[in-house]
Amino acid sequence: MKTYVANAQDRERNWLVVDATGQTLGRLATQIADALRGKRKPVYTPHVDTGDFVIVINAEKITVTGKKLHEKRYYRHSGYPGGLKSRTLNDMLERRPEEVIRIAVRGMLPRNRLARKQITKLKVYAGPEHPHIAQKPQPMEILT
Repeated sequence: MKTYVANAQDRERNWLVVDATGQTLGRLATQIADALRGKRKPVYTPHVDTGDFVIVINAEKITVTGKKLHEKRYYRHSGYPGGLKSRTLNDMLERRPEEVIRIAVRGMLPRNRLARKQITKLKVYAGPEHPHIAQKPQPMEILT
């Protein structure tokens, strides 16, 4: 019996929509990362992008456990001396709630060229509206 290897011609890309209201950030991010990589499909091949497009709505209503809301920090550097900036999770949720989910999912993907292509299939929106109605997204089943 030969091993099945997916290729670009026979992959099927679906559009999935996830409502982040009340979901825990890390647990949701792992499932989104699995869907982006294609690990939820029987045709998963590690070196081929077989994943689906994922739309996340209500990103501003995500929850976290413990004191992470005030103690978790996001860092960025301008490249200049003394250019290290940091924000708490609470500040990030107020200013850019989409980035919180995007950073969490990106951290759960491998560090290679394929993952950089896969993260582009993630569409995150702070509110309940999204412009991808024409793709007819199916609700993604969140495992608890």
